[in-house]
This record gives sequence, C-alpha cells and structure tokens, in this order.
Amino acid sequence: MAKEVKAKLSNLRIAPRKVRLIGDLIRGKSVLMAKAQLTFVNKKAAPILLKLLNSATANAKNNFNLNEENLYLKKVLVDGGASLKRWRPVWKGMAHPIMKRTSHITLVLDEYKNDKHKDKDKISNQAKA
Repeated sequence: MAKEVKAKLSNLRIAPRKVRLIGDLIRGKSVLMAKAQLTFVNKKAAPILLKLLNSATANAKNNFNLNEENLYLKKVLVDGGASLKRWRPVWKGMAHPIMKRTSHITLVLDEYKNDKHKDKDKISNQAKA
C-alpha cells in the first residue's frame, strides 16, 4: 500500500490565484522534477512552495522511510484563507474596499506504484526539452 505524506502551510499572505499558477506547474510531477522547476520560476510563491516541498520530503524520509526519488506530487491544493479588509479613500468622502487575500496550501506526496510512471515522467520531460 502506498503511503501518502502531507505538508500544510496556512495563512500565506499571497493571493490563492497567484499561488495556483505555481501549484498547477508542479502537480503530478516527481519530487526531483518539481524541485528543479521551482528553483527557476520567477514568482514570489515559488521559494515558499519549494520550502514546503522540502518539508514534505523530510516528513516522508523521517516518518515513513521513503526515498525521495520514488515520490511524486499527488495533490497540490491551494485554498483561500481569511481576507484582510482594507479601505482606499476616493472622491466625495467615499471609500472602496481592498481585499488582501491569504492562502492555505496542502501538498500530498505519494510513492510510485511501479517504475512505469517514473519512466513516463522522464520521457515526457525529455520530449519537452
């Protein structure tokens, strides 16, 4: 039976829409490929997701004795958190709302069931290059 390993980050002060761009980029990839991708993405959420991915792999290694090379990102969930409500003054004494959104991120790692998925990931990445 494959073991799922989770890592969570709550109340990240980046809008979920912006974090989902990076989450969609790494979903379904092997951990090693995801780390390589996150290293070169020029977005504010990329180093944060990389740190969370490192935490998830450390959980897998320490708690379940799983090898990093056999893991892939099964789920990348980005949910909206609480919004900070701010006001911007405009003409005639009125104010418009500003919503400063936060995100909750959950990474779920799983172990490859066989080497076919692993080989398929390598082939697809070689074809893209």
